[in-house]
Amino acid sequence: MKYADFTRLSVTTKDRIATITLERPETLNAVDAQLHTELRHVFRLVADDPDSDIVILTGTGRAFSAGGDLAWLQSMIDDPSRFTGIIEEAKQIVFSMLELPKPMICRMNGDAIGLGATLALCCDIIVASETARFGDTHVRAGLVAGDGAAVILPYVVGFMRAKELLLTGQLLSADEASRMGLINHVVPADQLDAKVEEISSRLVRGATQAIRYTKIAVNRGLRKLAQDQMDVLMTYEALSSQSADHAEAVRAFREKRKPQFTGR
Repeated sequence: MKYADFTRLSVTTKDRIATITLERPETLNAVDAQLHTELRHVFRLVADDPDSDIVILTGTGRAFSAGGDLAWLQSMIDDPSRFTGIIEEAKQIVFSMLELPKPMICRMNGDAIGLGATLALCCDIIVASETARFGDTHVRAGLVAGDGAAVILPYVVGFMRAKELLLTGQLLSADEASRMGLINHVVPADQLDAKVEEISSRLVRGATQAIRYTKIAVNRGLRKLAQDQMDVLMTYEALSSQSADHAEAVRAFREKRKPQFTGR
C-alpha cells in the first residue's frame, strides 16, 4: 500500500514533518472497515518514509475521532466472522504506533473517543483544543476495551484511575485529562496549530537520532505490555461483540436513546 492508495486518510509531508489526517468528517472521523485497514498500514509506511522525521496525527472537521463507525459495528454483529478478521489488524495498529521511531504529536482538534482515545494515547505528545473531550467508552457500547487504551491508561494514570475510567466509560474534558497527565497541552482552538507547530519545529530542529532512540527506549515498556496483553484484550472484545448488550447499545445509539442493558 502507498499513500496514494488511502481513501479514508491522507498523508502530506512538508519540511520533514508528515501529517496524517483522518478524513471522515461526516462521521466525526469514526473508524469503519476501510479506515481500520488503512490505519494498520499508514504508520509502517511513515516509519519508512525518508522524507520525514516528525509525525502529526489529526482529524479533519470538528472531531479527532469518535471511535467505531456504527454501521461497521452493526455489520460485525450481523456477521461475527468480520470481528474475528480485525483482531490482528487492531493489534497491528497499536504495535505500529508504539514501534514508530519518529516522534508523533497528536493534534487533538476535537473529541477522541473509543478507538480515537487509543490513537491519541499511542502518540508521544498530545496537544488538545480546550473544547475536546477524551474517553474510552467501550463499556458504554457493551464492549470490552480491547483495542489498546486498557494497556496504556494504567501506565499513564495508575491502575485505580484507569480502572474507574475504563469501567465507567467516563468522558473527560481536555482540562480534566490534562490534570491526570493524559494530555500535554490544552489550548484554545484558534491556537492549536501554533502550539503544534511550535513543538514540531523544536523537534525537527533537534538531533534526530538522539530523539528517535530516546523514544524507542522510553516506549519499550509500553511495547512489551501491548505484546503481552493485546491477544487477551482483543479476544474478550470479540466475545463481548456478540453480547445482547452490545447489540442493544448500537441500536440505542442509532435511535438516539439511552441503552437498556440486561447483562446478557
